Parts: sequence; structure tokens; C-alpha cells
Amino acid sequence: METCRRIAGALAGRWLWGAALFLLLLQADSISAQENTTGTAVPAETKCSMEADPCRKGVILPLWEPVVMTEGDKAARATIYFAGLLFFFLGVSIIADRFMAAIEVITAQEREVTIKRSDGTTHTVVVKVWNETVSNLTLMALGSSAPEILLSIIEIIGNNFNAGDLGPSTIVGSAAFNLFVIIAICVQVIPDGEVRRIKHLRVFIVTATWSLFAYLWLFLILSVISPKRVQVWEGVVTLAFFPVCVLIAYVADRRLLFYKYLDKRYRASRSKKVIVATEGGDMELAEKGGEDELADGDLPYGVGDNKREIQELLKDLRRKYPDADMDTLMEKANYEMLNSGPKSRAFYRIQATRKMTGSGNVIKKGIQKDMQREASLAEIRIGQEDDSITKVYFDPDVFTVLENVGTFDVTVVRRGGDLNRPTYVDYKSEDGTANAGSDYEYVEGTLYFKPGETQKEISVTIIDDEVFEEDEHFFMKLSNVRTSPESGGANDIKLVTPAVATINILDDDHAGVFTFEDKELEVHESVGTYKLKVIRGAGARGVIRVPYRTIDGIAKGGGDDYEDAFGELEFQNDETSKYIDIIIIDDEEYEKDENFFVELGEPYKVKPEGEEGEGEEEEPVEEPTKPVEEMTEEERIKWLGRPQLGEHKKVELKIIESYEFKNAMDKLMKKTNLALVVGTSSWREQFVEALTVSAGEEEEGDDDEEGEEEEGEEKLPSCSDYVMHFLTLFWKVLFAFVPPTDYWGGWACFVVSIIWIGILTALIGDLASGFGCTVGLKDAVTAISFVALGTSVPDTFASKVAAVQDKYADASVGNVTGSNAVNVFLGIGVAWSIAAVKHAIEGNDFNVDPGTLGFAVTLFFIFAIVTITVLMVRRLPVVGGELGGNPKFKLPTCLLLVGMWMSYVVISAFQSYCYIPGF
Repeated sequence: METCRRIAGALAGRWLWGAALFLLLLQADSISAQENTTGTAVPAETKCSMEADPCRKGVILPLWEPVVMTEGDKAARATIYFAGLLFFFLGVSIIADRFMAAIEVITAQEREVTIKRSDGTTHTVVVKVWNETVSNLTLMALGSSAPEILLSIIEIIGNNFNAGDLGPSTIVGSAAFNLFVIIAICVQVIPDGEVRRIKHLRVFIVTATWSLFAYLWLFLILSVISPKRVQVWEGVVTLAFFPVCVLIAYVADRRLLFYKYLDKRYRASRSKKVIVATEGGDMELAEKGGEDELADGDLPYGVGDNKREIQELLKDLRRKYPDADMDTLMEKANYEMLNSGPKSRAFYRIQATRKMTGSGNVIKKGIQKDMQREASLAEIRIGQEDDSITKVYFDPDVFTVLENVGTFDVTVVRRGGDLNRPTYVDYKSEDGTANAGSDYEYVEGTLYFKPGETQKEISVTIIDDEVFEEDEHFFMKLSNVRTSPESGGANDIKLVTPAVATINILDDDHAGVFTFEDKELEVHESVGTYKLKVIRGAGARGVIRVPYRTIDGIAKGGGDDYEDAFGELEFQNDETSKYIDIIIIDDEEYEKDENFFVELGEPYKVKPEGEEGEGEEEEPVEEPTKPVEEMTEEERIKWLGRPQLGEHKKVELKIIESYEFKNAMDKLMKKTNLALVVGTSSWREQFVEALTVSAGEEEEGDDDEEGEEEEGEEKLPSCSDYVMHFLTLFWKVLFAFVPPTDYWGGWACFVVSIIWIGILTALIGDLASGFGCTVGLKDAVTAISFVALGTSVPDTFASKVAAVQDKYADASVGNVTGSNAVNVFLGIGVAWSIAAVKHAIEGNDFNVDPGTLGFAVTLFFIFAIVTITVLMVRRLPVVGGELGGNPKFKLPTCLLLVGMWMSYVVISAFQSYCYIPGF
């Protein structure tokens, strides 16, 4: 299998270089064919000019006249154009932030699915509605590349459906900057000795192949298939490649069709909860550690969640901060999970933009916003408590007394409302299994609460006898609560639960029956020492000892899940209950379900204190030789009154997670949804955020140190934060009018944001064209340099943060290739399809000069093959991953990639000015 992988890798490398050679041969053949072609099939060749494009009216902005200027006027006008470009680039960054927040909310939607295990049982888990690969290639890529895509479409429409250089050249120039410069930065920023590898290599290979094919296809339709013109079917096919690309990437990600026949090995962690599939040994990264082999049938359908990660994090934080309460631990865990957990491309883009524009740390602000929202809800809940009503009830509502207790009191209380007025409530006893007159004395009457009194007692008398009988009970009921007529009636005073009290009478005439409360009991693992109650009923006379012991189930004793317990309980005379202390080990597991048992042995009577042979077992009662019906009264009482075990002599104790721990886990699993952090719920919230300046960029290494410092003092904004905030304040306030992301599941914000991006992109195109013609730059050169750089700056910062913070290279590198393919399929496909259809309706051809664009595409294609080859070579053990590694490998890689980008810009510019022959 290893040999096959090496052969496949070698063939893949040869395929890439073969494609480059094929492209060059096609170009040579195209040039030769064009020189020998006659007739009108090919549009007339456009003569290369070294002159800059003339200034002209833009899509939105009018022509700035006069066109003929002095050098001073040119400098002033160029400065205004350049400042306008920078200002509108900031505007695009701000609205793209809102656009990305909408995408994050949309793609974070979840649903419940039921997983069927191999043993037939089912388990419900929460999964995202959007597949990660599909969302990255559709909404995420659209959000990242929206300015370039919309610029190409708007330019076509603004030029009366004729081709321009600014849009397509921006797409190719942006792709070059993304692939060469961004990856170079990501390689360099990884700390020395660390590496980042692409986790979903299968998907990366698919998107990288499509990104190369996209530019190969662009060259083919410009220079080979129908030179210098684009036909309708070519534009439509270009657009159709987009869903095909997404579908193939989805198939690769989900291992559908032919992928399921590849050699796979399934591995699971010791907990059998995390499943990792590998194909060919290196197609999917697996976490290192102890692993067990699984049969194919053991692989469940569905995806895992982050419960185990949250669980381990809470344990670590509890050890690190032993005195902290659960709310503090949850806040720290929430920040740690959001800060170190996997994030989408949209989140990194949002985070980079907000730090860059003085809007602060998006995670910290999101947590603070969530805490404020919870505090407000808590205040609302507290405010809903109605303290104006006086409530009357029993407290407690269950009383257990011995038959020889004589007289005891049942307590009635009143709470809330106006306690300075008199209150009356009627009461009476009611038979249960105990009967008035023979077991207790019937009581009935009215309680009177004087002003200020909050508690009254009802005296109840129990009748004692020497007859052996089962335990009995009766009830005490309240009714007709009222106040005096002169105090305002009874509208604001009422009986509440419990308005009925239960009195249990325990027989004291015999030794008793010993039992647990139930056959099954739940124990929270955080209880520490669990007190297991043993009840003595049907008698409480004499000193009785009851042996007990623990028995392992799924839970193991000896300190693993609980401490073994064994011994004897000694019940004194008239003592009706005792407790067995069992130490439960708290290992803080979520949805824990383990059990063990506690069993009682045969009870026996011992001689009480003061008698001869104190503490020794009395003579046991012998098994009768005749039925109970034939016994004498003395024999029957002696036999039935012996100490014996009741119905529940063995109890199953189920160890479950603590309420506090489970609630913390449940809350954290909801809060670790990044959509809650970046999203907004109201316009008020958006305007407050727009007007607030917060601390921006922080050193990545400070995150761990922050946890050890006091978090009471918030970091103050720096001078640069204030400068960037005021530079972007206009855009922040303007785009605060965009609908919040909570409306329509994020789609309202999505639609309005993309409209704004289109408007700003049209203005940027006009400004860039005006700047270029003023300083003497052609649109193609302006596009691959200034415009491509301006639209890619937010992506640069996002990829840098993703490279450092993420465990894998997918978010920083993997999405670059996907975005580059989407740029061509949507930006070129939509624009050229519209233009080709328009020209076909009018009966003429849609002409596109392949000269500068075709040359730039060919150059980019060759350099892209070199870049992808370098990334694949870096996966070898000598480096270990696409990003980072030893400095002796990082620096050469970085210099090579940056050098290729500079070469691409310079060579393309030379060709644009006719110093190098075009196609």
C-alpha cells in the first residue's frame, strides 16, 4: 500500500507538470494557428499599446474633467483617488464583516439526527445542517471573494456588456496574491518547530485540482477553443463547473461513490466515541494516542460532538482554580473553547476585520454580551415572582412518628404579601390506612395568624397499643383560607402546594422490617459521600444490627468509581433509620451511566446496654414447624415480630453526572456555537457596537497568561485602535442599519449586505480606473496590484490568525484553493454568460482580448503548480507539514512564494506594456 501511495504521488506530480507543458504547447499552437488563419472567424487582432487606458465615465462616478492636467493636478487627483480607494476598501471590509456574520449564522444551523448503534440501540446527536465542505465552497468562498466576483459582473454591465480588464484581472491577481503571499505568510508565522498539516487532504486535492483546472479552462476558452471570443455555451459551462466542483468535493468529503471502495482503516479512541477513517494511510489525519481497531459494523452513522473536549477542559480548570465557582469556571471554559476550538473561515475573517478596525476581541465581547443577556433574563425571572400574594401551606408536608410519640405538632406557615393583617385557615384530619379513634385522635379547627405571625402549629395525638400491625398513615388538610373583611377580603391570599400533609405512624411493638427506600436510586457523582438510607418499619423495639456490603456492577470499587463499603448498622431502640456512608469518586463525566449494588444481610437482635452480655446476639428465633394460623398468640407475635428484611434488601445505585456539571456542560455546548458570538439580535446592539471602541490586536501567546492573571481589569484600547475606529466610524454607523443576523435566520442580513458590497465594489472599480488613468497605469496592472491587494488584505489577516490558532492548515490554506476556483466559476462564469447571451441576442459575438489576461492566466497556472508541489513536498517527514517547520525550511519556502508573486506582477505588467509579447 505504501508503494502504491508513492506511485500515486509521483504520478500526481508528473500530472501537474504535464498540464503546464500541455498549456504551453497549446499556447504555441494557438499563436501559430492565429498567424495562419484567414477569414472573419477570428476577431481582428488588437494592437498592443504602451499607452495607459484613457480616463472614462465609470459605472457610478462621472468622468472627472478636465482630462488634460498639469503634473501637480495629476498628483493631487491621484492622491484623492488613492485615499478614496483606501476609504472604500475599509467600507468593503466592514460590510463584508456583516456579510460573514450572516454566513456564520446560516451555516451554524443545527438539527437532531438519530444514530443507530451496532447493538440496535439508538442515540440522538446534534449535527450541523450545512456540510463543512459545501459551506466552505459556497457561502464562505462567496463571502471571501464577493468583491472580486461582483466587480467582474458590475464591470461587464457598466461597459454595456463588453469585456473589460479590471474585473477579470482582479480575479486572477487576487488568486495570485492569495496563493503565493498569503500562504507564504502562513508558513512563516507558525512558531519555530511547530507544523500545521491539512487534515482533509482528500478535499484539498479536489479543490486544488479544480483551482488549476479553472484557470486552464479560462485559457482554453480565450485562446484555443474560440480564440478572442466567448460563446454562450462556454460561459454557461464555466458557470456550471461551480456546482460540479462543489458536488465532487462533497463526494470526497463524505466518502461516497468510488471513495467507499478505497482501502479504509477505522480507528477509535479508548472511549469508543471518536471514529477516524483513513484511506491510503495519509488521506485523513488521526489524533495520536491509544487506539483500538473496529469492525466495519461498529462504525456509527453520524458525527461526533465536542462533549469530551469540554469535559476534559472543565476538569483541568477545576484543578487549576479549585476555589472558583461553577459560573467562573464556565466563563473561562467558554472563552478557552471558543478561542482554541475549530473555527470557520468566516469567523477568522470577522475576527481579523474587527481587530483591525478597533472593534475589539470578538470572542471576549461575545461572551460579555451573552453574560449580560443572561443577567437580564434572570432579572426578568426575578421580577416575575409575585410577592404581593400571601401564601399558606404546610412546611414540611410529610411527618413520620413512632406509635408511642404521644402528641406532636404539624407546622403551617404563611409567606409573602401583607403579613400585618390577620389570616384564618381551616384544617381537619382525614383517614388513610390509619383510622381516627383507634390509631390517632381526630382533629378539626381553624388556625388564626395574628398580625406579624408567620407560623402556627396543629397538635396531633397518636394512640399507642400493644398490637403488632403494619405502618399506617393519615392526612391533614387545609381549606378556606381568608382574612377579616375589614382587611380587604381574600383576593390576595391563597393556599398553595402543599396544602395536604401526610403523617406516617411507625409501629414500635416489634423489632422491625429493614429495607432500602427503593430498588433503584440515582447518585450524582459530585456528591462526595453518599448517605444511603436504611428504613426500619413495622416496629422499632430493641437493638438490631444489620450487615451490609457493596457489590460491583459496571462501576468498580476500590477507588475507581466508589470506595468499597461493608460493615453493620446498629439500630437502637425506637430508632427508625440509619445511613450507610459510601464515598463516590467524582471523575466529572458527561452523561455518565454506571451502577453498583448495596445488599443487606439478615438482621439480628443484640442485648441492649446494661444487660448481662451487652452487645451480644440474642438467641435467634427458630423456624416454626407449623403454619402461622396454628400458632399460639405468643408464638405468632414472636415469629412475626422478629427482625427481618423487607421488600428492597438489595438496591441498585446508578452513578450519574452531577446536576451542576451537566448543566454547565449543556450550557457550554450551546455557547460554543460561534454564531452566538458574531451574531446580533437587535439594531440597538449593532449601534452600540458601532459606536464603541475596544482593544484590538493581542499577542497570540498571551492567551495562556491571561488565565493566570486577574480578569477584573479590561484591556484599554491603544492609540491605533482609536485611529482605526474613527477612520471606520462612518461605515460602522451606516452598516448598523443592516438587519441583525437573528432576523430570518441570517438571510436578511445576507441579502442586504451583498447589495451593499455590490454598490461599494462598483465605486471601487470607478476609483481604481480613475487612479490608473491618472497616474498612467492600465486597468490590468491596477487590478493585479492595487485592487487585488486591497480586496485581499482582510483575508491575509484572517489566514494569519487561522494558521497560528488552528490545529490544522485547512482554514488557512485549504480554503485558498477553493476560493480561487469559485472566483473563476462565479466571477467569470456569471459575467461572461450574461454578456455572451446579450451579444447572441443582438446577433454578434462577445469579444474578449486574450492578450494580457491569457498571459497572466498562463503565468499564474505555472506558478500555482510550483506552489502546490512545494506544499505536497513539505508533507514529507523531513518537514512534517504544509505550514511551519524548521526555520531552514520556512524561510526558503516563504522567499520562493513571495518571489513568484512579485515575478507574476512584474512580468504581467511588462507584458501589458508590450515589453513582452502577449497571446
